[in-house]
Amino acid sequence: MLTVSAVSAAVAVIAEVADYRRRHRRDVDDVGFMPWRSIALTAVTVALFAAAMGLKP
Repeated sequence: MLTVSAVSAAVAVIAEVADYRRRHRRDVDDVGFMPWRSIALTAVTVALFAAAMGLKP
């Protein structure tokens, strides 16, 4: 479960970087279709629950 937590945390970081890049794009009309904020929130939630289950005695 700790591996799932680590991978999910990495996905959350990648999603936050992608969301930052989307918010600071030069061309305002060049919109994307990926919901990076939702992906990051889901990944953080999965990471927390997986870490809690992995560390549970």
